Amino acid sequence: MIPDSRRHDIDALRFLVFSLLIFYHTALLYLQGSDFHMHSSYATDSLNMALVFTNRWRMEIVFIVSGVSCAMMSRPSRGAFLWRRVKRLLPPLLFGMAIIIPIQPYCEGVSKGLVEPGYGQFLLHYFGGYAWPAGAFSGWQYGFTWNHLWYLVYLLLYTVVLVALQPLLDRIKPVFQRLRGWRLLLLPTLPTLAAMVLLRMRYPETHAVVHDWYAHAIYFTMFLYGWWLGNDKGLWTELARLRWHTLVLGLCAFAAYMFFDKIHSEHLLTWASLGSWPMRNLYMWLAICTILGWSHTLLNQPFAWLPWARQAVFPWYILHQNAIILLAYWLVPLKLGPVLEPLLILTGTVMVCWLGTSLLISKVWWLRPCFGLPAQPNRRLVADRALSTN
Repeated sequence: MIPDSRRHDIDALRFLVFSLLIFYHTALLYLQGSDFHMHSSYATDSLNMALVFTNRWRMEIVFIVSGVSCAMMSRPSRGAFLWRRVKRLLPPLLFGMAIIIPIQPYCEGVSKGLVEPGYGQFLLHYFGGYAWPAGAFSGWQYGFTWNHLWYLVYLLLYTVVLVALQPLLDRIKPVFQRLRGWRLLLLPTLPTLAAMVLLRMRYPETHAVVHDWYAHAIYFTMFLYGWWLGNDKGLWTELARLRWHTLVLGLCAFAAYMFFDKIHSEHLLTWASLGSWPMRNLYMWLAICTILGWSHTLLNQPFAWLPWARQAVFPWYILHQNAIILLAYWLVPLKLGPVLEPLLILTGTVMVCWLGTSLLISKVWWLRPCFGLPAQPNRRLVADRALSTN
């Protein structure tokens, strides 16, 4: 039986923020000018504001939740903790890169006319160090890609850094945990603002690990904030108390950010940057505080769907982008219309994730570790405390 002390809000929030990726990545198919792997002929710029509203905090809160989850794990030693994380994250990364991900560059390359049709021949080239035409797919320079699984790479890296620096980071933790009121809402934005000013233009986000210093500065900071937040009752109580304030202030910060964003280029240092960059970071943190505060208030209860969601979240994350891109590869050329096409892609993606997890992944013992589940054959999707550690 799950202990009463279980953080149901973190379990629920983890599933919700990862599920948001399905809607976000599907929407990128229809955003005019996006750098997503596939594009629909029905692309429009009307989605821009909604996607900006989401994009400024969606991955940051994923790393926050990951940090919180790590903090709540029982850790007999730093070495045991690290080994447990490696066993959980490395098999899905390697399996995903070898088996799941290749369909994405294939669909992208064929749709661009830069890769010859024929998946078997593509795989021979893909794993044989073939030199791809420029721009064939995301990662063509390296001959392979991990696409959306970059999150696992970065999470593994940050876990190693966390374990190495834990004695030092634990000394700083009380400073963060004493933050209250305006200090909690303002001071955590200063490191991310400094990263934006010093690193963003020089090291644009690539998800290629090497030289991705701006992304590392932002995401490791969020991961660390989650680690420090952990199970600290005082901080969670404060976030819940401030949830209405952060909601209103966050919307105001977003409006101010959009105003400055309209009159400056994010790739140039101008006077408008003095308004845009602080407002972007303030909005990001206020949005995260709002989500954490409201989720702690509303979601910290044992919903009937949570046992299933705890185990479904990792396989859904691994499968979802493959499903989106493959369905778009098949459906976009049919020109089914601006309503039916995205509806079929979205519905089809959910069905692939649901059926793939429930009927295959959860039932095949050797597949389970490849999708982040413990190798326990012939067990239905039940609550497993070890699965609270994404």
